[in-house]
Amino acid sequence: MSNIYQDSKAARNEHLEEKGTTHTEQVDMQQNLEARIRNPLQGIPRSQLMQDVEDFAQRKGLQEHVALLKKGALVAQDAANVHNIDGPEKLSSEELEILGDEVTHKWRMPMRLFLTIFTCSIGAAVQGWDQTGSNGATIFFPKYYGIGGTSDRDTIIVGLINAGPYIGSALIGCWLSDPLNNWFGRRGTIFFSANFCIWPVIGSALCHTWEQQLACRILMGIGMGAKASTVPIYAAENSPASIRGALVMSWQMWTAFGIMLGTAVNLAVYKVAGPLNWRLMLGAPFLPAVPLMALIYLCPESPRWYMKKGRFQEAWESMSKLRRNPIQVARDIYYISAQLEIEKEVIGNTTYVTRFTQLFTVPRVRRANLAAFTVMIAQQMCGINIVAFYSTSIFEQAFHNDPNPQFKAMIGSFGFGLVNWLFAFPAFFTIDTFGRRSLLLFTFPQMFWTLLAAGLCTLIDAEGSMAEARTGLVCLFVFLFGAFYSPGEGPVPFTYSAEVYPLSHRETGMGFAVATCLFWASVLGITFPFILNRLQTIGAFSLYAGFNVLAFIMIFFWVPETMQRTLEELDWVFAVPTGKFAKYQLTVALPWWFKRYILFRRNATKEPLYHFEKVATTAGKDSFANQAMVPSSDDERHH
Repeated sequence: MSNIYQDSKAARNEHLEEKGTTHTEQVDMQQNLEARIRNPLQGIPRSQLMQDVEDFAQRKGLQEHVALLKKGALVAQDAANVHNIDGPEKLSSEELEILGDEVTHKWRMPMRLFLTIFTCSIGAAVQGWDQTGSNGATIFFPKYYGIGGTSDRDTIIVGLINAGPYIGSALIGCWLSDPLNNWFGRRGTIFFSANFCIWPVIGSALCHTWEQQLACRILMGIGMGAKASTVPIYAAENSPASIRGALVMSWQMWTAFGIMLGTAVNLAVYKVAGPLNWRLMLGAPFLPAVPLMALIYLCPESPRWYMKKGRFQEAWESMSKLRRNPIQVARDIYYISAQLEIEKEVIGNTTYVTRFTQLFTVPRVRRANLAAFTVMIAQQMCGINIVAFYSTSIFEQAFHNDPNPQFKAMIGSFGFGLVNWLFAFPAFFTIDTFGRRSLLLFTFPQMFWTLLAAGLCTLIDAEGSMAEARTGLVCLFVFLFGAFYSPGEGPVPFTYSAEVYPLSHRETGMGFAVATCLFWASVLGITFPFILNRLQTIGAFSLYAGFNVLAFIMIFFWVPETMQRTLEELDWVFAVPTGKFAKYQLTVALPWWFKRYILFRRNATKEPLYHFEKVATTAGKDSFANQAMVPSSDDERHH
């Protein structure tokens, strides 16, 4: 900890003590019993803050920007009262307008930011297409490789091949993301992963034995794991808090687009003669990885990564490409730096091993890890991947009376992929309005009853006059299931996991979260054929419908809201003990919800859990000033 920071901390402590607040209360990110979200600049006298800024600029090589940094520090210190800043740091009308636009026109962003999100979206499309290549090919390649029988051996091998990318991701790719990010940055890691999404994919189209196919798919998984652990972080770190959810959720939306594109290509090449059809299905996903490699170095590197490395001049240049005005750059650079100083004080210097250990031992990190683990494993518990992996096989059973059940099944898979993509669009407008937690709590009950209904419809006689109705109802409820999944559990897990960890643990934490998701995806891929054989569709769907109920309970008690908070302010959200958060949900939020929505008492009130103290979220015009200062309405809506 620098002497300069100690001096400013002492000045702030003196000011806080005058108000009856101790320094321990102010910075205890391990045990935030009061559930207060604090601004690290609050309480520092203006003269001391200006001196801190000068010292900061001198130490970080930003002397040419010192005047802007002073303005930015004052904006970050009290975002709600930027119009009252006077003296040499008084904001110009243009700067005030730009800050106001963050509330009134929050989608006005530089083109380089949109290029970054577009490139990340291509990476997501690669992920989705990689997942569906085997979906259609599964009904062809087992026979070619001599593993098309009904024995347990053949079933296990087919399951292993389908799960190969997830095995490679969970066991290797996700854990490489931390050292790769440390050495090469976000862009370098994405470039590295794109290579593994090209060459092994092409190789999988040329394999002549199942062993070769399994090896290629595991290698492909290395790229998928490193990419899935990095792209959402890269998007989150480059995005402003006001629209971060919408921009980062593009990962899931374009993953869904990749899934749909994969099913469309599977359908298009279905009637190609011989083994060429399934080889094209497996090899085609390399195509979007090529523009991913070409575009990634045209995007700015994450400013937070540069700051983590002490390269503040490059961080300034990068942030300048991602924000509209230098006042935003100065505010964000200084505010992030102030938060990182406190974060470093709490966590200290770490190695890869200690960072992994601290995912389970440091209270602030452990709570974030529990929440990320919950939303990630819930993605596998909800049952989406039993449809994504095996929709062709499931629909083939539904269409078994049709003269060409395989082709009809692939049409059904394409329909599911289309629904999955189209219904992801509403999340663009809801994820930063209603919040991550609310979307999950609304959609999980809907996934429960739609999946259960789809399973129950398979009990209708498949041979009699109701055969067509049976097929139609199964498809309807599977499509409804996808429609509820796409705006909720679809975009939230990767968005949420990318933002909840402190910068010091972001790569390791995201690697763990993605490994959790993809490991259980591989388990699901291997076991589902057995479940389907033993329990039939009704049993399999009912089992996963029950998992939706369990996932809902876990989310209700363990997953806090993160909407509209900067990445650094989330340190305080996850400093609230899990027991305190769960008790609040059970004793305050749940009774309020029952009174409001079951008994229809419109006058029901609820004490918010979090109390925000002038955090530097968004400045704005006078009519919007209180939004930045008192977001308790968010708590009433989301908690």
